[in-house]
Amino acid sequence: MPELPEVETVVRSLAPHLPGRRIIAAEFTSRHVTPGNRAALARKLAGRTIQSVTRRGKHILIGLDEGTLVVHLGMTGQLLLDPPASNHDHIHGVLRHAYGVFHLDTGLLVYRDPRQFGSIKLVTHRPDGSIDGNKGLRDLGPEPLEIGLEEFAARLKRRKTRMKALLLNQTFVAGIGNIYADEILYAAEVHPLAIASRLSKPRVARIHQAMREILTLAIEHGGSSISDYVNAAGERGWFQMLHNAYGREGEPCLRCGGLIKRILVAQRGTHFCPQCQKR
Repeated sequence: MPELPEVETVVRSLAPHLPGRRIIAAEFTSRHVTPGNRAALARKLAGRTIQSVTRRGKHILIGLDEGTLVVHLGMTGQLLLDPPASNHDHIHGVLRHAYGVFHLDTGLLVYRDPRQFGSIKLVTHRPDGSIDGNKGLRDLGPEPLEIGLEEFAARLKRRKTRMKALLLNQTFVAGIGNIYADEILYAAEVHPLAIASRLSKPRVARIHQAMREILTLAIEHGGSSISDYVNAAGERGWFQMLHNAYGREGEPCLRCGGLIKRILVAQRGTHFCPQCQKR
């Protein structure tokens, strides 16, 4: 599933190009991606002008002159901008599994999602400009690249939860998923089953620093392309080449030489080094 670095990369590849463009028409063909009245949604979007493209957690927010499109990529979702019209085979491949097609005044914005676990929603604005009508957004925790150490430590102290499970909890911090939780805990040398409230101040500081450094580095490398993820131009990320823990079960730890182990935590495959990462 695309996580914060992947979603941020998609946003950064869209933001210079979408604002100012107008949606002429839209088509939605999946009851999973766009439940409800898809024809009504298309009518509401016709004529709307895109004003901004931002991110909140794992959500892409496309601000319109009336409302906001909230796009979640699920496991296999892609937002592709202006696929080259000169290549018929490429266009055919892009439009396969395309369950949201936005015809813009210039070009196309295409939402592809082979497994249809993502979502596209139109939400309204409150008078103060905040987004209404989306409980998932309201319940999100702070952004991991914005939260300070003091607040992070205070939030950890209140949680008697395993660290891996806590990092996956979007109400704790927003945007971290399985890949980056493993990489953060590996970098901080903290066991995924360590209890958050029992961590010492130095270990909390290491997790906070690792969280900021790993996510920043992953964004710089365009995210991790494990399966379907690409940016809006169809380009793969490269951070998977720098993974130290995730997906390396049975391989030697790059720090101590011990073998990377895989266990289940919160029903998610979890990779760590038993020798380096202590509870």
